[in-house]
Amino acid sequence: MKTKIVGRCAAVAVGAALLLGSAGVRADEFTQQDVERWNAQFMQVVQKGRELWTDPKLGKNGVACAQCHPNAANSHPETYPKFQKQIGKVITLPEMINWCIRNPLEGVPLEVDSPEMTALVAYATYERRGVKLEPGKH
Repeated sequence: MKTKIVGRCAAVAVGAALLLGSAGVRADEFTQQDVERWNAQFMQVVQKGRELWTDPKLGKNGVACAQCHPNAANSHPETYPKFQKQIGKVITLPEMINWCIRNPLEGVPLEVDSPEMTALVAYATYERRGVKLEPGKH
């Protein structure tokens, strides 16, 4: 019994040393290569979002998000979550996107954690980069 406890303690100690002592690297430290790689991946998702935003196949009636919101104009992602009159409660941006897919586009809502929803949110927020965050603003 004593051997099992000592063995487990040693395993925990080794695991902690590996996690905490990984060459002194902290979670908030990264290289320029990291930044470039992450930015490239983000921009791929933004591009996919733009493709979806302009694609009438997101709905069933030939309407695309871009017809009402060219370049994500008037989507104001920086104001979510906020009270949305059409829905009658405080909602998030993905909920608003799904409302638009269901109603004006007559399509099937996306899963909130789907790659497509992530891409649409990434595109809308990218187009509004630099705009001050103002949750709840109308």
